[in-house]
Amino acid sequence: MNGAVGAAVIAAMAQATKASGAIVRMKPHAFMFILSKIEKPLVVTAQGGFLKKNYRYLTSYKGLVFFTKSSTPLRLNGNLELITAKEIWIPG
Repeated sequence: MNGAVGAAVIAAMAQATKASGAIVRMKPHAFMFILSKIEKPLVVTAQGGFLKKNYRYLTSYKGLVFFTKSSTPLRLNGNLELITAKEIWIPG
């Protein structure tokens, strides 16, 4: 998938977040647990960080958006749809 598709997905998730008002921030191991509960999850990922690189991940489950940030890439299994975005920005 190209960056425009990833940006569109992020924009859609941002609109959904404005409507629902909730982004659940969690530790990477808890994020992986949420992914294990989803049959074929859609995960948006991007690299971030100014002085220190980090890896950011978003997914949705039961109407909520889940976000995590890790200093190392997460080991994602092959049973998901992965979209690489240029950036993931989470308010506050």
